Amino acid sequence: MSTRADAPTRGGAQDRGDRAHTRPSAPHDSSATTPLRFGYGTNGLADLRLDDALGLLADLGYDGVGLTLDHMHLDPLAPDLPARTRQLARRLNTLGLGVTVETGARYVLDPRRKHGPSLLDPDPDDRRRRVDLLLRAVRVAADLGAHAVHCFSGITPTGTDPDTAWHRLTDALAPVLDAATAAGVPLAVEPEPGQLLATIADFHHLRHALDDPEALGLTLDIGHCQCLEPLPPADCVRAAAPWLRHVQIEDMRRGIHEHLPFGDGEIDFPPVLAALSTTGYQGLTVVELPRHSHAGPHYAEHSLRFLRRTAPGTPTLSAESAESAESAESADSAEAAESACSAEAAAPTATASRLAQAPQAARPQPATSPASPPRPTEVPQTPRPQPVAAPAAAPATFIAAPAKHSTTPAEGSTP
Repeated sequence: MSTRADAPTRGGAQDRGDRAHTRPSAPHDSSATTPLRFGYGTNGLADLRLDDALGLLADLGYDGVGLTLDHMHLDPLAPDLPARTRQLARRLNTLGLGVTVETGARYVLDPRRKHGPSLLDPDPDDRRRRVDLLLRAVRVAADLGAHAVHCFSGITPTGTDPDTAWHRLTDALAPVLDAATAAGVPLAVEPEPGQLLATIADFHHLRHALDDPEALGLTLDIGHCQCLEPLPPADCVRAAAPWLRHVQIEDMRRGIHEHLPFGDGEIDFPPVLAALSTTGYQGLTVVELPRHSHAGPHYAEHSLRFLRRTAPGTPTLSAESAESAESAESADSAEAAESACSAEAAAPTATASRLAQAPQAARPQPATSPASPPRPTEVPQTPRPQPVAAPAAAPATFIAAPAKHSTTPAEGSTP
């Protein structure tokens, strides 16, 4: 049975305390370290029943789970949500798993529009549907004792000027922040490449526009930092520390918005994990590989092994143990590669390999306005049409931001 003897008892919002969403009054002692707690996102285990996914993560040794509310995993729109949530809370407590509630399901609100409707839609009724989902997520998070509720802005609709888009976003988030404040659960907004709120600078723009509410925090995706932020990922962690409520992590390449398994991208992870530890981050650090559900159990095991080997404070393996672990990982990787020969898995790999041969793009200068962040190259959604052949010498460059936002869907943690 997947039960931990040392599992903490969690009964809901009353057991959480306020530390998770209170801004520090003084800088954290950089000589001290906080043990990191690792989780895995259920959007990367979409082929598993939720109960099976949770059992898998507990058996592997994860500390928690990033729970995406979706039709296959705690459907937020199905009947008896409170009763199902209470049952899930008991299961999480039995397994000793912490939880973050995430709201990036692709088609949970609309079977024809990916991530639609959003908080930026022109139709007020559509915006209210997204707000209702976030309010449900806050209630679920409170009942589960979650450490945060994740959300994102959405893509600016065609024909919408930036000022109007920001006005819609702030108006839509106001009741959600009220609910989060009442529940004692921070709302952690994620900067997503290609969306209105795409960078850490955009988060601060939103924070100031809302008069810096206590319940508003930040979800920092480490891959997104590598993709388009002007600072290296470890520096992004340190700069964001006072507002950091949730962390997503995966590998990525500069200028290419594609979530990759650890080791397949360009991120130098030891400084990133050290920065999370020394800044005192206490929430979950959740692996975000939503397009790898075809081999989800393998990537869950591979990812935790990598993170534990890389995180500060991890005991050094003996030469014999290290050789054994490396051999096991190589064997696992070979098995996963063989099982991933379908078109679904092969297309993004081929795309990433081709783009990796191009010269490294220069880092963009910080955006002068929160309305026009730099645009990374997007990797198309699977199933994919046959890609158009690119010129052999085409560099993987950033796309200059046009006067109006593109409606090309962003991938990210909400692919």
